[in-house]
Amino acid sequence: MTSTSFDASVKIHPSALIELPVTIGEGTKIWHFCHIMSGAYIGARCVLGQNCFVAGTVSIGDDCHIQNNVSLYDGVLLQDEVFVGPSCVFTNIRRPRAAVSRQGHFQQTRVQRGATLGANSTIVAGVTVGRWAFVGAGCVVLKDLPDYALVVGNPARPVGWVSRAGEPLVFKNGVALCPMTNDRYVLDANGIVALDK
Repeated sequence: MTSTSFDASVKIHPSALIELPVTIGEGTKIWHFCHIMSGAYIGARCVLGQNCFVAGTVSIGDDCHIQNNVSLYDGVLLQDEVFVGPSCVFTNIRRPRAAVSRQGHFQQTRVQRGATLGANSTIVAGVTVGRWAFVGAGCVVLKDLPDYALVVGNPARPVGWVSRAGEPLVFKNGVALCPMTNDRYVLDANGIVALDK
């Protein structure tokens, strides 16, 4: 709902600063000391923890959880069901300089549906994090990640695959079962993982 008032199910802590107009979906909770800039889009049933910043061109899908101390700058797009861990960092320019204005040249950073970004991870401008990918705590992500990838380290490097439930997948003959849901996943010859429907 874009308005000067919000659905009764939206919870905004009195210390939060909301610059109108913004869109905030039903059931969303915005906690202490958050700052939401005019023009931002926040979907339904999201949670923004303490001290989050959301720039005016940012789009956040439904059912996202953004933990404490996260700044979402212009150019960041989160699809549905994204988890952003505490103090995760996004950038929007690859080569910033204080004396060189790059306003209007922000790179888009996309985090696709269901992905998890671990605490203190850094997502560099222009990267796409694939669906259901899992970025370990403290990672620095410099390049695109495929769907279901599990990455760790600095720079982030692939160490395996995870299911939609976030469980490690162990492939045998190109097939793996999620130990939590028993869903079946396939790994093709090109290294692409998909849920087997």
